[in-house]
Amino acid sequence: MGRVTTTDRRGALRFGAGLTAAALTTGCSTTAHDPVAAGHSARPADPARAAPPAPAPRAFPGLPAQIAHGPRDRPRVALTFHGQGDPAIAYAVLKEAEKAHAKVTVLAVGTWLDEHPAVARRILDGGHDLGNHTLHHRDIDAMSEAEAHAEIAGCADRLHRLTGSIGTWFRPSRTPHATPLVERVARSVGYPHVLSYDVDSLDFTSPGAAAVTRKVTSEIRDGSVVSLHFGYAGTVAALPALLEDLDRRGLTAVTTTELLT
Repeated sequence: MGRVTTTDRRGALRFGAGLTAAALTTGCSTTAHDPVAAGHSARPADPARAAPPAPAPRAFPGLPAQIAHGPRDRPRVALTFHGQGDPAIAYAVLKEAEKAHAKVTVLAVGTWLDEHPAVARRILDGGHDLGNHTLHHRDIDAMSEAEAHAEIAGCADRLHRLTGSIGTWFRPSRTPHATPLVERVARSVGYPHVLSYDVDSLDFTSPGAAAVTRKVTSEIRDGSVVSLHFGYAGTVAALPALLEDLDRRGLTAVTTTELLT
């Protein structure tokens, strides 16, 4: 694997210059109160101790525009979660992961961040990756270029307002793979790569915790990127057994950025 470059600072500039009028006129309040969920509450803002900006996207030379997995010669995996649904479940997932010293990657839906802005900082405070999963979670591969741009840039705007960064990764909505058009639009907003996956947990079909665990553990291997979701209680219930299996097999759950570095 080639040497990793430093953070792509041009991404934020491209993002700022390229926002469509639709994205700019859809406001986002960062002062909304996120209800207490699963024992966690948002800390009040302290101007004297402002949170540092979140990590920004980075390019990985030698890797394709669309990444489905990491190196197959290292015992590390990335558990990635599509971010929407009941925030109490999101907090519970993060708590279970952190109990096992695991790091995850969250691809957040922009409108979900509008409703629950405190979740963004909670994810980052836990040492996890936070990225972009479009503004409304619609079928982005079926959109025109202008529509796709509004979806990607709209979520990037939310992330930037809440964290000071457009997030580490972009994952297309309603599809595991982006079209070349969506890849191109994502790059124009500031995301050098599109994040796909090679293991689909199918947790969104609510098959039960045991089925989710079996599906993932039967397919996961060195370098795997696993697709999971916030919003499903069965996912939370599956995590302890899943993380225990990873530990038994010597696999470490890391952020996607760490997986590729």
